[in-house]
Amino acid sequence: MQRLLLAAVTGLLACSAVQAAPPDALGRIRDPRGGLVVIAHRGCHEAAPLHGLGPTPENSAAALAQCVALGADVMETDVRRSRDGALVIMHDERVDRTTDGTGRVADLTLAELKALRLRQDEGGAEAPLSDQRVLTLDEILALAKDGIVLNLDVKDAIYGEVVDAVHRAGATDRVIVKTSAGMASVPLASIPPYDRVPFAVIPITGDPRAADVAEIIEKQMQGPTRPIAIELPILPVTALPAITARARALGVPIWINTLFHGFVTGMGGDPEARHDPQAVWGRLADQGVRLFQTDAVEALLAYRPVWERARR
Repeated sequence: MQRLLLAAVTGLLACSAVQAAPPDALGRIRDPRGGLVVIAHRGCHEAAPLHGLGPTPENSAAALAQCVALGADVMETDVRRSRDGALVIMHDERVDRTTDGTGRVADLTLAELKALRLRQDEGGAEAPLSDQRVLTLDEILALAKDGIVLNLDVKDAIYGEVVDAVHRAGATDRVIVKTSAGMASVPLASIPPYDRVPFAVIPITGDPRAADVAEIIEKQMQGPTRPIAIELPILPVTALPAITARARALGVPIWINTLFHGFVTGMGGDPEARHDPQAVWGRLADQGVRLFQTDAVEALLAYRPVWERARR
């Protein structure tokens, strides 16, 4: 049943380019009353038992199709460059964890990467092989066109090439490019290629108290064009109120990773949220966080209407 559902959704994505409008996740992100936004970390690779779906390989066509089936708003994915210059979807510098091959992505040609089979879920030597293959950036942009917004985490120094590919695909209304900025960084919206695409900024802080994060956010929000969101780095829970207050005043939403044991120390992460969603996602949302990147996509989607009803 899972294979049939994924095949149907993937087929729908591939053939309906002129028949449907892309989801308005970007509009919801920009709207302060847009509610909670669910961002699937490397796609929906975990099993979704409430929907009768098993695991899929991370960063795969099947993981994207599963996100569409579940109703996730955004799929976070990773872009690298092959030896012969192709832009491909792969998180790690090496292919060893997620495929049946070995070696660095940058040392392999596109043909060599396409010959590999992706491993289920987050991979590893014991993970079963699937029938899924490494995607190119062009391929995932085409697959996502009418189903989901993509957050592109660019792993190599290829931002210009990635943005060029987004423009060629006509995808500037359905991607968010992820980048970083520190105290010395100029407002990124004013310089290429960030002036050509929606982007989110991750503040770089060397302060264990993250006391400079609010200042970095304020600097990046200067000018007529601004980042669509601020993705927070790992920081202590004591830093969160000042950051969310500054972001709210500047009109930019805060994006939190609850991956692993969470990026806000002292608040918990996905393992705790699966057991008690209010204790993690609810507490963060109550403090003004609206964008959540998670591996526990099905659980967060199930919790979202519960939190939103309680807020009415």
